[in-house]
Amino acid sequence: MLISAPFLRSLLLAYTLSFTAPLVLIGLVLASFTLVGQLPLSEAIGQGGAAGLLQFLAVFGSGSAVQGALVIGLASGSAGALFDTYAFYRHQSFRNG
Repeated sequence: MLISAPFLRSLLLAYTLSFTAPLVLIGLVLASFTLVGQLPLSEAIGQGGAAGLLQFLAVFGSGSAVQGALVIGLASGSAGALFDTYAFYRHQSFRNG
């Protein structure tokens, strides 16, 4: 079975989007906690939320929040690529018979 160029293009796109989506979400949540921390009466909420998120990411990154975010992105990207591969397989099996 020959791997086609559209399949590889679809696989790369699915992996890329699945990788970047959780990183963007983590960045938005961290930015919102930072902005909330700038408000006069909610400094503790913003700082506590940002610290909690960084601790959560450090669990997945062996103590580093950046590595934790990358691990979550890689896992999500792999799941997206597997889903795209499954969808391609199902499309092929329905088309051929």
